[in-house]
Amino acid sequence: MRDKEIKKALVEAERHCSEKGVRFTVKRKLVFEVLLKSDRSLSAYELADYCRSEQGSELLPMSVYRILDFLENEGLVHRLKTTNKFIACSHISCAHEHQAWQFLICQNCDKVKEVDLEKSIVNKIADAIHDVGFHIAGRQLELEGVCSDCSVSRDH
Repeated sequence: MRDKEIKKALVEAERHCSEKGVRFTVKRKLVFEVLLKSDRSLSAYELADYCRSEQGSELLPMSVYRILDFLENEGLVHRLKTTNKFIACSHISCAHEHQAWQFLICQNCDKVKEVDLEKSIVNKIADAIHDVGFHIAGRQLELEGVCSDCSVSRDH
């Protein structure tokens, strides 16, 4: 994310928390900002290390987990179930509501892209799953692959 987009997302997150009557503390803002700046998913331990080495802020991993739980409950971050890592929601300042989250995860560098699928595609997937006797527990799709940067470096 560019600096302008990061600032907009931080303002939007602060507005969201204020409207919900919850506090967007300095530490919550710090963790959220680190995730906004990263183009890859990060674990709680990676976030704690980054905050210590780059920000001079001592956050224990357990504190980071509590902060991430808060941010996830507020819809500001997503936990990737396949890797147990976190990314900032890329739709924080969107005016429309999203039905499902789809993530493309690079197997080489952990870069993550949140993408939109048409609602009809998501519904077809849900119908196909239902047809074989399963019920969807969540509306999050995670697809692993190789990002364009890593595929270019492989070719050389």
